[in-house]
Amino acid sequence: MSKTEKTIEKMRRQPTGIRLEEAEKVLRAHGYELVRQKGSHGQYLNLQTGDVITIKQESPLKKAYVMDILYRIDNKF
Repeated sequence: MSKTEKTIEKMRRQPTGIRLEEAEKVLRAHGYELVRQKGSHGQYLNLQTGDVITIKQESPLKKAYVMDILYRIDNKF
């Protein structure tokens, strides 16, 4: 099991307490790149699908952001 897969399992088990750096690694592994930062929010674009996700740049992330990331990588927007 790779580090990214372990992080995803950690996100599923305990969606609170996930650091921004962990979430960014998962997003990058699934084709997302940080394309815009405005204030405290970063926008990540999936170059293959065109999907955009906005995440507040804070650590730890709120549960809603973690659940949104999991939903998007599971459903392959």
